[in-house]
Amino acid sequence: MSEQNNKLKVLFLCTGNSCRSQMAEGWARQLKAAVIQPYSAGIETHGLNPFAVKVMAEAGVDISWHVSKHVNELQGVAFDYVITVCDHASEHCPVFPGSAKIIHAGFDDPPRLAAGASSEEEALGHYRRVRDEIKAFVETLPEFLTMSQKKK
Repeated sequence: MSEQNNKLKVLFLCTGNSCRSQMAEGWARQLKAAVIQPYSAGIETHGLNPFAVKVMAEAGVDISWHVSKHVNELQGVAFDYVITVCDHASEHCPVFPGSAKIIHAGFDDPPRLAAGASSEEEALGHYRRVRDEIKAFVETLPEFLTMSQKKK
């Protein structure tokens, strides 16, 4: 059995796969590569958000090579967990074949928060806060996943 087969296959799902799910995938690759094989996708595709790329780079995580993917592009992957990172994706989460466990861990939408910002620096502050919240969440994996299953 290869090392990849021993890792949990985790999909981070959001609406457009442009920001939050991309950050989560980046953090999982950086922090949990030994135990998680991360993926990200959206129920739509909005392209990679340049501010998300910028704030992740500030934290030492390069997601500039990521591509915004529709969840249908990953149909052949047998996920262990699907983590919805926004309420919209949670409410519209598609059905996954197999035994994938769906878990919701919602985060604020940086583009929506930044829409009223008076400067780029103010806008980036919203992205940085959500980036750090997502990092803190990813740091709890995979233990959080097994704990959330025991609560059900």
